[in-house]
Amino acid sequence: MLQVQSLVKSFSLDSGEVRAVDDLSFSVSEKVVYGLLGPNGAGKTTTLRIILGLLEPDHGYTAVDGIHTTVDPIAVKSRLGFVSSNDGVYPWLSVREMLLYFGDLYAVDPDLAATRAEELAALMGIEHLLDRRAGTLSTGQRQRVTLVRGLIHDPPVMLLDEPTRGLDVVGVQTIFEYIGHLREAGKAVVVCTHRLDEAERLCDRFGLLHQGRLEYEGDLTELRQATGRDHLVDMFVDLMNSEAA
Repeated sequence: MLQVQSLVKSFSLDSGEVRAVDDLSFSVSEKVVYGLLGPNGAGKTTTLRIILGLLEPDHGYTAVDGIHTTVDPIAVKSRLGFVSSNDGVYPWLSVREMLLYFGDLYAVDPDLAATRAEELAALMGIEHLLDRRAGTLSTGQRQRVTLVRGLIHDPPVMLLDEPTRGLDVVGVQTIFEYIGHLREAGKAVVVCTHRLDEAERLCDRFGLLHQGRLEYEGDLTELRQATGRDHLVDMFVDLMNSEAA
């Protein structure tokens, strides 16, 4: 469902050129939750922005559902759902109005969008909030609205960028349940996070990024065999210590 092939992206800074993504390749199939993991500055968000068509790579390409981002970026965007730690709700709209607005942006039939809004709101336990103004919601409620909004057009691929940042225990559990629903619904899911303990619980496969490079990839058993370590945190500590040495 998602293919990333030989991506390279560099940025020019006053101190010189920085390669944020360095020959990155991976793929994600349906019903797979792929953890694109690494510390801040590893290249995770840059990679997501390239997949979303917000940045052009210097080299390589991404494809969603067989469509290259550089060939038909609008078609690609219609097949992607995106959730980040920034909720971005429109405070003066009701939850229902905002969901239907996003459905319209994605050219979803209004009747279908209304049905999906009701079904997804029930799934996330916010059906009683549909006619409340979004600006009056609590942080946890806004988060659930954002999760529903990401699925209103039923995309085959979901991208989640640091989805648990700043959330309490209840909010984190909501994210876990949401990702479980995405897997059951047959989505291909990419989760970018530096919360490695959470990633071990969430993800089926992992790509360990360090300074833009994919250092290790596989399921947890494969990573343990490759590194000799049991936990992702220890694997990354070894990577960073090796780089410092």
